Order: sequence, then structure tokens, then C-alpha cells
Amino acid sequence: MNHNNFIVPHDRKIKIKDYDPGDTGEFHSKEEAAEKLLEGKEKLKKLQDVLYASNMYGILIIFQAMDAAGKDSTIKHVMSGVNPQGCQVFSFKAPSAEEHDHDFMWRCMKSMPEKGRIGIFNRSYYEEVLVVRVHPEWLEGQNLPPIKDYDKFWKTRFEDINNIEEYLTNNGIIILKFYLNITKEEQKKRFLKRIDTPEKNWKFSYNDVKEREYWDDYMKVYEETFNHTSTKHAPWYIIPANHKWYARSVVADIVISKLKELDLKYPKSTDEHKTDLTKAKEILETEE
Repeated sequence: MNHNNFIVPHDRKIKIKDYDPGDTGEFHSKEEAAEKLLEGKEKLKKLQDVLYASNMYGILIIFQAMDAAGKDSTIKHVMSGVNPQGCQVFSFKAPSAEEHDHDFMWRCMKSMPEKGRIGIFNRSYYEEVLVVRVHPEWLEGQNLPPIKDYDKFWKTRFEDINNIEEYLTNNGIIILKFYLNITKEEQKKRFLKRIDTPEKNWKFSYNDVKEREYWDDYMKVYEETFNHTSTKHAPWYIIPANHKWYARSVVADIVISKLKELDLKYPKSTDEHKTDLTKAKEILETEE
């Protein structure tokens, strides 16, 4: 699988419309992709075990998308095989009053993965340059100093994000950022399915439909966000997500490839530890 087809380059501007949400790559069927994902989950399970044991790097996986793009189900299907002790998922909703009393990165920074763990953000600090940019009136509740120049304000937030992501990378936190790319028509189908299926009603909010009115605005701010924050050390991946089965397979493959690149090994025993192991074995074997 060629990951360059999904990555947002750090050295040139892109257009979201150039990324096909309906692409299925080399797969010809849902079953074929499911088989690939099954194999991938086994690989991911083993790689995560070495990541946990080596305790050298942390992995931060960020998911951003329009409503009903499949963030929850992608997390569920891709990460279902890993050890829960080595994986944490955080879902970020509207900020609380306490969170507004801190800087816009605070609530996410305190949820960063430790070394040896995989941290997953279902939405993230990027909401502060996406939904808040579509609804700038929400800035009024963030206890900010007066904003005199909005263009400069958003540019500064992009710079702050890039600086923090570089800092995290320098400290061993590998960042993978996924945008699940669906069409407005596909979102409509999924909304209707949620409405027509009683077991899925809980997933739907009337506000989801209201936000559809801002679809073009969201596409604009997403595009600008990608072009300002897809860096060499923390690139964005635009994942075709009209077919959930394909999106899951792509995300799994990228995560696996990144873990393989780290070339991690299980910790080697010291001579002292080997001596202790030998003594412990002797005691256990002679035990009545």
C-alpha cells in the first residue's frame, strides 16, 4: 500500500478535492480488505507489545473528521487486538469552564501518551482551528485577551501547534494524524441510517444536521489546517472513508508501518539479571 497517496506533503499546498473519498485502492471487495485488516491486527498486537516493553517511544494517533465519518468504528476495529494496558483513548467534546481557564492545548497535553503506550485522540486540539474557526463567536467564552487581528491569531495558533508537535517528536512521541474523508452525500446516508435504526438513534443529534449547513466552511478550514500543520515530523494523512472497511485497513497499515520503522527490540537482560534468572530457575526447579 503506497502511503504517499494519502499523505499531505509538507512542502506544497494541497486541495481536499484532489483526494477521492470513494477510493478503495487495490482492494476489490469488502471481504478482501477485512482479511487484510485481520492480518494487520495480529501484526499490530505484536508490535505494540514490543513498544510497551521497550518503553522508549509513545505513539499519538489523532482522528479528525466530519460527523459520521467513522472515527469511533475505525478506532474500535483497528485497535481491538491490542493490549488495553498499552492503549488509551480520549474523546474531546466541547471544553468545560475549567478547560477554558487554561490555554487551548492544556486538556490535550495532560492526556498525552506515556512512553511505551499508544494514545488515541478522538478529535483533539485541532478543534481549536477547525470548529472554532467556523464559529469564531465561540472564542468569546475562552477568556482570551482582545483579538485585534484574526488572521494573525489563527496563524499563531498554527505555529503553536507545530511547535508543540515538534517538541513532542523530539521527546519520543510519534504523531500520526488522520482525517477521515467522506463526501457530503455519504454523510447524509449515514445520518439517515442512524435515524431509521433505533439502535443507532443515540448517535444522532439534531445539531449534526445544523452543522451540515457549514460544510463548505469546514472544507475550507480543514484544507488550510492541513496546509499549515502537515509537517515532516507530524504529517497529515487524508484517508478515503466513504467505505469504512477501506479506511480501517489503510489506517492500520500506516500505524503498523510507523511502528516497524522504529525497529524496536525487547530489552536485553544484563549479566546481573541473567544471574538472577538462573538462581530463580534453580529455586523453582528444586522446590518441593
